[in-house]
Amino acid sequence: MATENVQTFTDGNFDDSVLKSGGPVLVDFWAEWCGPCKRLGPTVDALATEYAGKVTVGKLNVDENPNVSFKFQIRGIPTLLLFKGGQVVESVVGLAGKDDLKKVLDKHI
Repeated sequence: MATENVQTFTDGNFDDSVLKSGGPVLVDFWAEWCGPCKRLGPTVDALATEYAGKVTVGKLNVDENPNVSFKFQIRGIPTLLLFKGGQVVESVVGLAGKDDLKKVLDKHI
């Protein structure tokens, strides 16, 4: 992880860290072998720093955490899901620009 503001979500901590969170949580579903995921990584890291204290940002490796990936029907990566109150309120599939992602986040904080 490039920044201390980015959390690592797993099958084991997802419910407590994401679904039971008091505020918005952005989850980046990714995999080590995924080129677009790697290109999106620095953008997610920058958003985590920029929105620290307002939005929790984390990454979930789909290969290592199949249960959460299956539960939310992740079929293509990168996929970003924004959770609020334990529910998915926005989803972005594919490589997205920082400005587009900021618009998504700003709607929910």
